[in-house]
Amino acid sequence: MTLYSPVATVLPWSSLHRRSYNTIISRRGGRRRGNVALKVMSKAEESSGVAENGAIVGGLVSNPVIGWSLFTLKTTGCGLPPGPGGSIGALEGVSYLVVVGIVGWSLYTKSKTGSGLPNGPYGLLGAVEGLSYLSLLAIVVVFGLQFIQQGYLPGPVPVPGDQCFG
Repeated sequence: MTLYSPVATVLPWSSLHRRSYNTIISRRGGRRRGNVALKVMSKAEESSGVAENGAIVGGLVSNPVIGWSLFTLKTTGCGLPPGPGGSIGALEGVSYLVVVGIVGWSLYTKSKTGSGLPNGPYGLLGAVEGLSYLSLLAIVVVFGLQFIQQGYLPGPVPVPGDQCFG
C-alpha cells in the first residue's frame, strides 16, 4: 500500500527538512511543491513466519500430489495405491488436508483484511494460494464426474471386498 504525504510531514532530521519545509528543490534548480511517497508495511509483509514457510513447503508438495491423485482417480476409478507401509496413501490424504487448510486460511484472511494471503518470499505463498484454489476446483470437478459416472467415491481407507485395493 502506498500513501502520499505532503513534504511538511517529513521527519525533522531528514535531509528534505533541512532544505525547505514545504518545497523540494528539483535537479534543474527550480522549486516545486510535492508529495513524498511513503510505503506502509503491515506486520505480515515485514517477515515471513513459520506458518507461511510451512504453507509454502506443504503447498508446493501437496498440489502436485493432488494432481497425480485426481489423474489416477479419473483414469482408474481409484485413488493412489497405498504404497509401502501406506506412505503414498498417507501423503495423498495429508495433501488434501493441506490444500483445504490453505484455502481456509486464505478465506479467513480475506474476510478479516479484505485481501488474500501475503505474497511471501519470492511470491511463493501467493502462488501456493492460487494453486490451492485451482486444486480445490479440480477436486470438485473430478469428484463430481466420478460420482456421476461410477456412482461412488472411493473410501479413504481400503476395506476387505472394496473395489480399490481391498
